Amino acid sequence: MASSDDLQINTDSLTQPQEQQQRYEQEEPLLHESHSELDHALHGLEQFLGFLGFYQSPITNILFSWLVFLALGLAVPVITLKASQCSGCSQIQILKFEVFLLVSQSSLAAVSLICVSHNLRKYGIRKFIFVDRYHGQMLRFHKEYVTKIRGVFSLLIWLILPCLLVKTIHEVLRISSIPHVVWWKAAAILFGVVISWTYLTAIFLSSCVLFNLVCNLQVIHFEDYGKLLERDLDVLVFLKEHLRLCYQLSKISHRFRIYLLLALLVVTASQSWSLFQTTGYTRTVNFINAGDLAVSSVVQVVGIILCLQAATRISHRAQGISSVACKWHALVTCTSTDMTLPSGTDNAENLEADPAGLFLGSELGSELESDLESVNDITLPTPIQIATYLSSYHKRQALVMYLQSNPGGITLFGWTVDRALINTIFVIELTLVLWVLGKTIISTST
Repeated sequence: MASSDDLQINTDSLTQPQEQQQRYEQEEPLLHESHSELDHALHGLEQFLGFLGFYQSPITNILFSWLVFLALGLAVPVITLKASQCSGCSQIQILKFEVFLLVSQSSLAAVSLICVSHNLRKYGIRKFIFVDRYHGQMLRFHKEYVTKIRGVFSLLIWLILPCLLVKTIHEVLRISSIPHVVWWKAAAILFGVVISWTYLTAIFLSSCVLFNLVCNLQVIHFEDYGKLLERDLDVLVFLKEHLRLCYQLSKISHRFRIYLLLALLVVTASQSWSLFQTTGYTRTVNFINAGDLAVSSVVQVVGIILCLQAATRISHRAQGISSVACKWHALVTCTSTDMTLPSGTDNAENLEADPAGLFLGSELGSELESDLESVNDITLPTPIQIATYLSSYHKRQALVMYLQSNPGGITLFGWTVDRALINTIFVIELTLVLWVLGKTIISTST
């Protein structure tokens, strides 16, 4: 005959699957709605990247993408430069400025197309931005994923529109100052210049914003990792999750390191040359002959700042996990000590050094007490409790030491992109600027 405990166990085993089924039925509409929103956001991002020519999986797409790049990125600007030239109007346009700007803009766009299209062709959009099936299908991440992905388009609009407006005004003033220009020719030149500049700028800024998106999506996981320390006490779960996050950061670093390095070198060379030409130019530099230089410089600097800011942010979040783990370790240690140890012990150090000291403390208490029966009222921890406490303590301590020794972050060939690297880049750029000013302003004045 079955006992009441066996009946209770059987009842619980029957009710648990029913509760799980009910919970799944309640969350299924939310999950389906979340999946559709995420798929719709990813589909919109795919269409936008495909429109710019980043998707180059079949050979036909590769040929079409690079033909469009050669036409809009190189042929149209060269034709408009030739058509807008005039004899005897040296102050209207500085040809050196325009040619070098075309080279720098085309180089940045080509680097962006090559690097991003290679990764998209190899991994696909989901694996490329790490919206995988393991974490991408969780409901609590879907809404944040959708918000971040949709924010890409608004960020691009706010970055491109002001520069496009200034660029259009500059071209209108420059073309209107050309004598004896036909209106249809002026309109064609203006349209070609604006379309070409928008195309090249959109490619470069889209790659920068895409890298910013990848880093921001990883910030979501690191924020959730900090909350994970408050929910669970299993050290192995923390270790596996941190290993997975570090693996993803290493993948991001490996996929974007060539792009970040080449973009930084091209922008540095472009800005240095621009400063060298403007400070060494003997004639008047105004908005008509150098406005395009200013607009392109702003676009390039903003793109590099977006990349460095995103990399620095995720690196600092990864490095800040160790401080959160230290706080969690201290709180759990103090709380578990108060619950398991008697009032005669003060800290966990004495327990770790000599667990037998607890029994020595009871002997001292028996000498002070006149009544020997009072010793029986003291609750002493069992050896199993002591061993469990020490095992848990050493596991937490090992996790903290691991996190302190492996901070993680975005790296460029071993160099972590954090405040130290940003300061190094700033010092190098400042040294280069001072060298250029010394070669131009001081040399011309003397």
